[in-house]
Amino acid sequence: MHLEQLKPFIDFVVNWYWVPLLILYVGIIGAILIENRNPTKTVAWILVIIFLPFVGVVLYYFFGQKFVKVKKIKRINRQQALRLEKKWKELDPIMESFIQDIHEDIGDLSKVFRLMKKERLSSPTLHNDVQLLINGEEKFKFLLEDLAKAKHSIHMEYYIFNLDGIGLQILNLLEQRAAEGIIVRLIVDSFGSPDLVKYMRKQKNSKIDFHAFLPVTFTSLANSNYRNHRKICVIDGRIGYVGGINISDKYINRSDVPNKVYWRDTSVRVKGLAINLLQVSFWNSWNQTDGKSFFLEDGYLHVIQEKANEKGNAGVGFVSSDPASVGPFNMEALLIAIGEASSKIQLCTPYYIPSEELERALIIAAASGVEVELMVPSTSDSYFVQHASFSFLKPLLERGVKVYLYNKGFLHAKTAVIDDKLAFVGTVNLDIRSFYINYEIAAVVSDQTIALKLSDQFEQDKKDAELLTIKAWMSRPRWKRAADSVCRLMAPLL
Repeated sequence: MHLEQLKPFIDFVVNWYWVPLLILYVGIIGAILIENRNPTKTVAWILVIIFLPFVGVVLYYFFGQKFVKVKKIKRINRQQALRLEKKWKELDPIMESFIQDIHEDIGDLSKVFRLMKKERLSSPTLHNDVQLLINGEEKFKFLLEDLAKAKHSIHMEYYIFNLDGIGLQILNLLEQRAAEGIIVRLIVDSFGSPDLVKYMRKQKNSKIDFHAFLPVTFTSLANSNYRNHRKICVIDGRIGYVGGINISDKYINRSDVPNKVYWRDTSVRVKGLAINLLQVSFWNSWNQTDGKSFFLEDGYLHVIQEKANEKGNAGVGFVSSDPASVGPFNMEALLIAIGEASSKIQLCTPYYIPSEELERALIIAAASGVEVELMVPSTSDSYFVQHASFSFLKPLLERGVKVYLYNKGFLHAKTAVIDDKLAFVGTVNLDIRSFYINYEIAAVVSDQTIALKLSDQFEQDKKDAELLTIKAWMSRPRWKRAADSVCRLMAPLL
């Protein structure tokens, strides 16, 4: 075919190419409007699509679409809630008694536990033993010992499970225990742990019941923005771990581990009745994989025991949320605690990109006389997210919130302490992604000993941090403040 013969077609494309593009753009923008999202997020995506031709459409495809599996997840959530409803009704008077006891210890901060009960998130429990674990060097010591002593089952659910020193050590131990007859179920996020997913697919003789959560394939790329960010382990239905520490060498700060950056993180080890609820959380996640379902009654749950048989004093509940949750429960639990605070709030987060509700709650607390302290890393693992986070600090500084930049390394802890009475330790960052997009979980602990230990750790971390002032913050180079402002424009999309 000669070029002359193609000329009419080329002319048509040159003159009318904008028509299909216009139809595409109108269709995408119409779909965004119909979804009835948060107006800020809606406007942000429309601006990205308009001012970043083609690139904006690609970004929306990968990161902007609503989770297409949300209906399926909601159906699974409803089905599992119905399966547990009878047990909830049986436990109702006991839970009410526990909440009353917690209220006697911490006053109206106990409303957080009432949220858990009302929304069927977790049964508030008493008489738990809670141990605070600082950094990977503490967590992995206990975790390896507990895994080696398991007698019935091991359930693990992690966002990152690396095939490095500690990762291979734990994986080999899991294989050993599974070969010895221990039930070992392992879930990892396919986006966070791609190497382990590839490795396990090749292990045809593995005794570990392994499944990747939300596998990332070509047809599911649009859903790759929704991840399982939880880090939990349940051993024999009696010991549980939850917090920010993944399975990776980078969380271990020892001379024999070649890490370039000091990682500061926090987890808790819990023993007691609360583990029943952590087991249920794992069960919920497991039923969203291709794994064969199991009955919780088959040795995975333990009956409520008398006080005399319990060694701990902590009230514990777990707040979990996912993309199909009725509400952003982790944010709501924190907002309740902030609203009921009377003297002090201490927050640690690696990423501070708050919802409007959280930002306003912190400002109101500080303005009403509560000492509000927020600690974030001075250097993040993401340039873009760091500058977006920094853009939200000025309003806090102007209203009396004390903001600290952690300088020793990367602060990855996700914790909160309220009035030295109530503690949050989990996987939840103070950002939109954790509140609305990811699968997350946090332990809520009513125990003054643990709260004081966590507060003491905050004070220790302040020695390695810089207290910001509004004057110093505004005197930074203009290009840094400009970078903050530009990155902030994308904050609703993160």
